[in-house]
Amino acid sequence: MSLGNTPTEDRPSVGHALARARIAAGLSIDEVSTSTRVRVPIVQSIEQDDFSRCGGDVYARGHIRTLARAVGLDPEPLVAQYAAEHGTEIAPAPVAPLYSAEKIRSEPRRPNWTAAMVAAIVAVIGFVGYTAFTGGNDGNGAKADPAPPTPSSASTKPTATTQGALPPSSTGSAIAAAPPGKVTVKISAEGGASWVQATDHNGKRLFQGSLKKGNSQTFSDDKKIKLVVGNAGAVQLFVNGKDLGPAGDDGQVVRLTYTPGDPTQG
Repeated sequence: MSLGNTPTEDRPSVGHALARARIAAGLSIDEVSTSTRVRVPIVQSIEQDDFSRCGGDVYARGHIRTLARAVGLDPEPLVAQYAAEHGTEIAPAPVAPLYSAEKIRSEPRRPNWTAAMVAAIVAVIGFVGYTAFTGGNDGNGAKADPAPPTPSSASTKPTATTQGALPPSSTGSAIAAAPPGKVTVKISAEGGASWVQATDHNGKRLFQGSLKKGNSQTFSDDKKIKLVVGNAGAVQLFVNGKDLGPAGDDGQVVRLTYTPGDPTQG
């Protein structure tokens, strides 16, 4: 397995681009290894453009995609650059051969006598039930008129729909209904992927990993929520029901702390 080309100022190599993005995101190699499950020696070798530990081109491209997403990069340009630097091609998946229409012949349908018998039995049972229900009136006697409604029965009563409707004050969002005395933080990756770490006031890790575009996470604690965001411009923050907007600028690494009574940053 050959090593990558020497990085340049205009176009760094694949490994140098991954290392530079990881450092810009404020992540250590151990943190990236934990979030991606790619072993530390392999991460170190890839950042040095040594792909011999990957076990082949297919695994190398897979590791490149995984590491790129973890540090907030678009993986496809890096995979294409790897293929160009190492003289490999991404082979398209083989297309399964089409079967001839002559080989697929439907068998002639047979009459479904069982279904016909069941339908006949149901029809007989229905006729007998209808006859038993209406047999008490042979047409000779007059049918009794229904009793007129009493004043009490004509009074308007609330229906089940009226009783079960929510009052206007309870139609707010779930975030707006956060319990008092707690801090509730929602982080949503609306502008792109971002690496996120969240801990409570005891330092317990609530979440760590890459938050893909369109996904969100919500955290709650009695005293404090701490965040580390690797690509602050890509995420939107909602603290105790209030929209705080982006956590920062694109590519910026921010560390934030929120407590009950915020949205002012702690």
